[in-house]
Amino acid sequence: MTPTRVSTRPPQHPHPEIMTAVRRYRLAAFCTALVVAAAVPGVTPAQDATPNHWLDKMARAVQTASYEGTVIRIQNNTVEALKVVHTVTDGVVREKVIVQEGNGIEIIRNGNEVQCILPDKRSVLVEEWNDQSALFSSLPSGSIRFGNEYDVSIVREERVAGRKAVELAIRPHDEYRFGHRIWLDMETGFPLQTKLVAQDGAALEQVKFADIVLGEDIHASAFDPSISTENFRWFTQPKRKVTHIVDSAWQSDDLPSGFRVVSTHEENLSGRDITVTHILYSDGLANVSVFIEPASDDRKVARQSSVGSSNSYSVETDGFRVTAVGEVPAATVEKIATSMRPN
Repeated sequence: MTPTRVSTRPPQHPHPEIMTAVRRYRLAAFCTALVVAAAVPGVTPAQDATPNHWLDKMARAVQTASYEGTVIRIQNNTVEALKVVHTVTDGVVREKVIVQEGNGIEIIRNGNEVQCILPDKRSVLVEEWNDQSALFSSLPSGSIRFGNEYDVSIVREERVAGRKAVELAIRPHDEYRFGHRIWLDMETGFPLQTKLVAQDGAALEQVKFADIVLGEDIHASAFDPSISTENFRWFTQPKRKVTHIVDSAWQSDDLPSGFRVVSTHEENLSGRDITVTHILYSDGLANVSVFIEPASDDRKVARQSSVGSSNSYSVETDGFRVTAVGEVPAATVEKIATSMRPN
């Protein structure tokens, strides 16, 4: 598993439902490669460890793992169940996710290749994913040492999916980022449950393992499609041409505290004779992507949109369309989008 990116979508796919499934897969942070990890030997009582100890343990856990289970995702009063199988062998990720409701969509990953199977359309979309970071975008990559942006604390010990877990609370200091609750397996550091929390304490999204088996060998046949794809139509997404750049022609003159540039690159979109600049900002936990492209005459009005906990804001600046997207409050993407200026 994303919000509507008006200026950065690939050309319309013959079956947009397939693209919707892939985006939903990326958003379900736990469902796929939100996945985790080789067991770290030994159990440290929660009261004897610091919050950053647990975050570091989780970061180690999310690198290599074998597990299978059922994930429950709750967002916008909608409950979604997914069957997940995941393993890593010699650094190669393999996983299969089956959506339990609706059309029974299956997502199968082998290394960098991902197949999204849409049974009712008798179609398969093949896409290459080279970067796993998006799958972990809602979780910290290790110790949080962000100065004035967040407080991290140990809340309590509980049981999740039949396993002992320690609950961590990550609380922001301002209105420009969401809070998090994370329940980590006490033995391995594996994240068994997460909750994204708004400023008023309301849960924006919850992802939880209902059952899980960690650390056992998984046979290769577990990653085979559960249905035959014979006579299905296959579609392959064209590879994007991406050029990484050091110095962007654009910058923000009013970033929220703690946000810094992580990467900048230019991308030529297939089917469109334009170049889009992508700037990624992060405070170490929250991420905001800014997309910049030449403005078109039919989209001059600023627009705000939301998909679940993700928000986007699009505005025209100096003849360019600037769109900020992220799993952050609406005020954050508006502030960043409207603060972008050409150098």
